[in-house]
Amino acid sequence: MSGLKKTSEKHLMLFSGRAYPELADEVAELVGCELTPTRALAYANSEIYVRFEESVRGSDAFVIQSHPAPVNEWIMEQLIMIDALKRASADRITVVAPFYPYARQDKKHAGREPISARLIADLFKAAGADRIMSVDLHAAQIQGFFDGPVDHLWALPVLADYVAESYDTDELVVVSPDAGRVRLADLWTDRLGCPLAIIHKRRDPNVANQVAVHEVVGDVEGKVCLLVDDMIDTAGTITQAADALLARGAKKVIAAATHPVLSGPAAQRLNESNFEEVIVTNTLPITTDEPIDKLTVLSIAPLIAKAIHEVFEDGSVTKLFDGQA
Repeated sequence: MSGLKKTSEKHLMLFSGRAYPELADEVAELVGCELTPTRALAYANSEIYVRFEESVRGSDAFVIQSHPAPVNEWIMEQLIMIDALKRASADRITVVAPFYPYARQDKKHAGREPISARLIADLFKAAGADRIMSVDLHAAQIQGFFDGPVDHLWALPVLADYVAESYDTDELVVVSPDAGRVRLADLWTDRLGCPLAIIHKRRDPNVANQVAVHEVVGDVEGKVCLLVDDMIDTAGTITQAADALLARGAKKVIAAATHPVLSGPAAQRLNESNFEEVIVTNTLPITTDEPIDKLTVLSIAPLIAKAIHEVFEDGSVTKLFDGQA
């Protein structure tokens, strides 16, 4: 036994699923670590197979996977990758999910409904994950769904710095598209030092699921209105909000959101909208059938790379956000 030497040196390894390899490549370059060669394929019946081409024993493993459509396929692939790492004796496994899947199903709105965001956390844990890293969770309580550390990264500095460089903040008004996003909009006002407005949606009691009036609370006349949200899915809500602001005398309207889900008619709606610019990050790939001329995509890779470095070095992720994360 005297001839054996035990080493405590940590070994960082990065792994990428097939959903969005371009983002993983960018993160790996910034971290200064190559992605581990991985063989991944789907059989004829859609079952997924994964095998890593290098030893992962004792590694500090980070599994990067975005979750665009088909969401369920990419969740399953990431779970299988985690299971493979656990069985191959990785020392610590961190799930890097820039867009947390099923985040909008974070609570029960009615009886006999699931809390799918909690189920996703349970699945990651059961597969063998020790830690989760994600960007702008739809609901803060998701951090408590996982039995382990959750690094909740904010895209606000990335988006807000771009807005501050591109627009005169003296003309800006930050606008929440509904009451549920007021807290997010308030953080934007603190960052940019500009006033806040809110769009209040009143529904027609005689027509189900239809907004009758968009009331604007706050002074937007002659202002550049910045609509902020965590994601843009079908773009219905945010384009209607832009129309309401212009009707109230806004000079121009821009939008900023972290996650470009962009489902269904989103591209057409944004192209036909009155937005001056729509600013998003690349937590998800842009896969719309038609290009969106008004879209500006900012990279989230530097933020993820810094967070991975802090976790690996047992540093502080919170310091990346001035102690507010």
